[in-house]
Amino acid sequence: MAYKSLLTVITDAKQSGPALAQMAALAHAQDAHAEALCLGVDRSQTGYYYAGANALILQETLNRANAEAEEVLVYAKNYLGKTGTRWSAESGVAQIADIGRHVAHRARFSDLVILPQPYGKDCGAEAEPIIEAAMFEGHAPVLVTPDDTTPFDRPGTILLGWNESVEAMRATRRALPFLIQADLVRIVVIDPPRHGPDRSDPGGMLSQMLARHGVKCEIDVLSKTMTRVSDILNRHASDTQADMIVMGAYGHSRFREAILGGATRNMLEQASVPVFLAH
Repeated sequence: MAYKSLLTVITDAKQSGPALAQMAALAHAQDAHAEALCLGVDRSQTGYYYAGANALILQETLNRANAEAEEVLVYAKNYLGKTGTRWSAESGVAQIADIGRHVAHRARFSDLVILPQPYGKDCGAEAEPIIEAAMFEGHAPVLVTPDDTTPFDRPGTILLGWNESVEAMRATRRALPFLIQADLVRIVVIDPPRHGPDRSDPGGMLSQMLARHGVKCEIDVLSKTMTRVSDILNRHASDTQADMIVMGAYGHSRFREAILGGATRNMLEQASVPVFLAH
């Protein structure tokens, strides 16, 4: 079991290095095809121009997006051409309000989408919609790679966030190729319900399922000693020297998480190791 079709989406060459490096490492390890979709983003919003705007402005923004697309395409070709993997790269232009449709079309035919962290210095406004489009419209798992992380070809230790949700189970199933390869999978259960069906053995049935696939796993039951679940997972990842975190994404609505925050948004902001997400 392996990921054979890997995809990354590039809109800014300065932000794409970690994702490209991780994609190349996995392509080598799993004998996969690495694909880069290089997009120039037209960030203008037609219909919201100031009075007097005309076709010249439309043409200028389109020219700028075409130039950006060509720039990131050249960068991707130069990078992937040196990796020795099977790869392809293609460019295009998309309006920022419509970028999700283009990403979802490619993500739908990919086993895994590898993307940079969407928050931080100099990140474009399109970074988060790209991740959401890959998961929600493309129905693909996403591996988010923070800056300053070392690419891995096979994860040593994986933290698997488990709360018995549909999203967590889907992430577990989609991450099986990684889980099977790992030296150890730590199933992390935070404050399990006292009256739940698995109250006497939290995470037990999941560990049994994974063990039948040959996964070496342990169960870590943690108290919620910090306000945010993402902070607990990040701290535990640091304490256990984990290489990756696997978790379900957007258990609440995207609108609620955008306004009030949530485990997914906080994790995308704070993660220091790659995070595997599925919805």
